[in-house]
Amino acid sequence: MYQLRPYVILITTLGVRQVANDKPVILITGANSGMGKETAMALAKQNKHVVMMCRNKEKCEAALKEFKAESNNPDVDLLLCDLADLASVRQFASVFIKKYDRLDVLINNAGVVNLKWYETKDGFEQQFGVNHLAPFLLTRLLLPLLKKSAPSRIVVVSSAAYKFGHIQFDDLQSAKKYRTFKVYGQSKLANVLMTYELARRLKGTGVTVNAVHPGAVSTNLGIDRSSGFGKSIVRLLKPFFQTAKEGAKTAIYLATSPEVSQVSGKYFVILKEKKTTGESVDLQLAKKLWVVSEQLTGLSKSS
Repeated sequence: MYQLRPYVILITTLGVRQVANDKPVILITGANSGMGKETAMALAKQNKHVVMMCRNKEKCEAALKEFKAESNNPDVDLLLCDLADLASVRQFASVFIKKYDRLDVLINNAGVVNLKWYETKDGFEQQFGVNHLAPFLLTRLLLPLLKKSAPSRIVVVSSAAYKFGHIQFDDLQSAKKYRTFKVYGQSKLANVLMTYELARRLKGTGVTVNAVHPGAVSTNLGIDRSSGFGKSIVRLLKPFFQTAKEGAKTAIYLATSPEVSQVSGKYFVILKEKKTTGESVDLQLAKKLWVVSEQLTGLSKSS
């Protein structure tokens, strides 16, 4: 369960920190555990200026300490944000833009799987809200900075579960019928559709965007955070899954490799480009979802 908490923004230094001109600034959501943590650690070891977005203050501070010790990189920062609260996302983006004068890579990594229907602070079903609406809003709010920093990149961590999804415009919040993996699939399909539509809109700006399915990875995604339900299943399946470190490789590749510096609007599976199928390639569906997402996040009123 994705538990709601009052959001808070934590700035790790007083005032505005000067960013070294020769260090790319990379923002990673959900950077304190699983693939997000492994991605952040790898990039910190590559001497990038890593900004961790996390929700849990204690876990984030522990991860931050670990990152700095293992990477010997002083340029690792922490900002807290609750993706289940769009006001928190807006506040985060505002603080980020004031604190940093560039953003070279945005990695939308954070995600949830809920076995039951839960809602965000804004009243959205949590998987749709956290997995799609929050990164949609965050990306849109940070686009001016990404364009200013071009060439820059956006990496969207999706999933092959998009194949099981269907964009139910008459029940986007799954209030009529809730099936965990159908709902999760809808949110991951939305990720892919957003990637393709955003790539079309960013053509010629120097900002690229690609989606990634990291493969079957053993993480805490899907474990109920209050009851712990799901731990035994994850433990049983762990030998058949990639580690989080292995799963992070494709996101790191898309964020840093010169080979894909000009590639945009693509979907990658374990370091290889792969064509998606079904609703994911429906241009009109992508455009409609874009407009609806703007309305739900309040962007249509302010942009």
